[in-house]
Formats: sequence, structure tokens, C-alpha cells
Amino acid sequence: MSDTSVAVAETLSTQKQHRQNIIVKFNLLFIFAALVVVASLVAPQFLTSQNLANLLQQSSLTGIVAIGMTLVILTAGIDLSVGSVAALAGMLVAIFIGMGIAWPVALLLAVLAGAVSGGIVGSLSAYLMLPAFMVTLAALQSVRGLTYLTTNGTPTTSEIPMGLRFLGAGSVGPIPTVGIIFIVVAIVAGVVLNKTTYGEYIYAVGSNKDAARLSGLPVKKILVSVYVISGSLAAFAGILLTARLTIGQPTANQGLELDAIAAVVLGGTSLFGGKGSIFGTFVAVLLLSVLRNLFNLMGLSSFFQMLVTGLILVAALILNHVLDRRGSR
Repeated sequence: MSDTSVAVAETLSTQKQHRQNIIVKFNLLFIFAALVVVASLVAPQFLTSQNLANLLQQSSLTGIVAIGMTLVILTAGIDLSVGSVAALAGMLVAIFIGMGIAWPVALLLAVLAGAVSGGIVGSLSAYLMLPAFMVTLAALQSVRGLTYLTTNGTPTTSEIPMGLRFLGAGSVGPIPTVGIIFIVVAIVAGVVLNKTTYGEYIYAVGSNKDAARLSGLPVKKILVSVYVISGSLAAFAGILLTARLTIGQPTANQGLELDAIAAVVLGGTSLFGGKGSIFGTFVAVLLLSVLRNLFNLMGLSSFFQMLVTGLILVAALILNHVLDRRGSR
């Protein structure tokens, strides 16, 4: 074989590998785009500005929580307490406002409560070497119980100030404010993960804790920090829900942790840590929201939605796994 033929063969092989890498990296984005096309054909009202605004608003709270969950799972951890933390923070901000505390201070105090909760479960997991699954499962129960105890299980109604209501239910033009917040949080988290030393530490700890420790990284502090961030974002999401509903509801956000974990894993973040991205989580949150929105527009029952959503999740995960293995060859 001539040198020219060898060069051509190598070029073709390189181009093929490049195409495979693009498919592996952006496969979820391709699936999302295809789903949007299908949704627009099946339900013409899907692409209306009102429906798209509702879709973004509905997906944003889960998305904010999922971003914090991404950081935790990147370190090979899990946080099952986010739904309960969100409910507690939503109740607390309503209680604080009812006590006459200015809403920015009430918001900060409620977020601080989420950060403290995250710091406690993170410390128990990192310093006492307790399984994160069990620690956060216990927090799921105990924090939810504390939420009920604050008002004996009854909703808390307060006159939510306009400034806080704007965060949860307002809009900037046609774009919901909460959607803008979701996008900003995603961008900031993406920059932190990809452009800072702290982000590199998170990936290093998730890839191999022992190697990270031997390299001099403060592994335990990093582990605690991601739970603090997760708890803070969960609390913030709960506050935004209260701002939208104008009521603190102790039963709110049940199952939020499952939605967040599903989005993170669907977005390509490995449950074993060390691999994943904020971008993948962001697209996965929107994909799941579009899917549910399409089902609602088609008038499908909630039971059928649960079945189909679960099957699609499994299929997407299998496809992601196959493409990932091909891309790594």
C-alpha cells in the first residue's frame, strides 16, 4: 500500500473517530432536538410562547436541585434529602416573613438552613465514613418530620412580598424569572466545574478518593462542600416554589430527589463519580420536561406517563452506555 493510501486511510479513520466522539458527547442533545420536533408535530400548541414559558418554569425548580445533585454524584455520593430540605426552606421563608422579617433576610436564613442540613449529612458521610445513601435517607425522613413539626403539618400562609413573588412567579418579557435563575445557576456551576481548581478537585475526588488524598487534596472538605451546595440549592428551589404558590406547604417537593437524580444520570453523570457535566444535566432536565409536557398536551393519563417515562429513561441510559463504550475504544 502506497504512502498516499495509508495517509487517506488514516484521515478517514480520524474523521470517523471524530464523528463518533461528537455523537457520544452530544447524543442527548440530538435526542432532545428530535423530541422537540416530534412534539411540535404531534401537538401544534407545543411551540406556543405560553406553553414554552410554562415548560421552562416547571422544569426550573427540578433543574436547580439537579445541578446541586450533579456535584454530589460527581464525587460518587448521593443526596436523598433534597426534597425534604426544599419543603423545610419553603416553610421557613413563609414563617420568617410572617414574623415581619424582610424577605431578603428571610430568604438567606432559609437557604442557610439548607446549607446547614447539607453540611451535617456531608460531615457524617465524609468524617465518620457513613454511607451517603443511608445518611441522606435518614435526613429525608428527619427533615420532613421537622417540616411537619414547625406548623403541625398545616400550610403556612403569609403575604409574600412582590420582590420575592417576582423571583418565583414573575417574568422578564416572555421568559419566567425562575427560568432565568435556572440558566444562570447552570452557567455558574458549569464555569466552576470546568474552569476552576475546585472543579478539578471534584472530578479528582470522584474518580479516585484515595489517589486524591495521596495527592494532598482536602478530600473530606470537598465532600462536605458539595453537600452544602446541594442543600443550599434545594432550599433555594423550595423558596422559589413558596414564592410562586404564595404558601408554605409541608407536603411540597415529595419525590423531588428522584426527579433530580434521574435527570443527573440521564445527563451522563456516572453514579460511580468522576464523570459528568452540568450541560448534560441541563439538557436532561429539559428533555424530561418536554416529554411530560407532550404527554399532558396529548391528554395521556398520569399512570401511562409514569410507565412510558420510565421505559424511555432506561432506553436512553442504555443508548448512552453503548455510545460511551464505542467512543472509548
